Amino acid sequence: MQNEIIRSEFMARVYFEDTDAGGVVYHSNYLNYAERARTEMLRDKGFSQALLLQQDLAFVVRRIDIDYRFPAYLDDLLIIKSHIKELKRASLVFSQSIYHENGKLLSELTVKVACIQLSHKKPCAMPTEIIRKLTSGSC
Repeated sequence: MQNEIIRSEFMARVYFEDTDAGGVVYHSNYLNYAERARTEMLRDKGFSQALLLQQDLAFVVRRIDIDYRFPAYLDDLLIIKSHIKELKRASLVFSQSIYHENGKLLSELTVKVACIQLSHKKPCAMPTEIIRKLTSGSC
């Protein structure tokens, strides 16, 4: 449909629980930071995960590509920049970049999520209201 429909920034602090004994962030925690950023992006557009569940809908990750460039460390402040790169009837592709607060790019992700009907566990078209909110200019 459209490229770069909405953009957002989310900040996350690296806590001890996110790191190994040397204070380096575990590789899988970059996925957690990106997930939180996507959730907050959608929340800013008026979506609640709980409300979607009540409507028998969910967004599930279909594919993730991640490029680790540099590590993050204990107490770092991270800035996760996200935008919707592609919007189709039943899926979204997010482009996300994780930066250190000093501006250094640490990681880049491309995440494809599918809209599914929970009761059938199968992909379904997103309701038009969701598509409308995602393509509107206001956050």
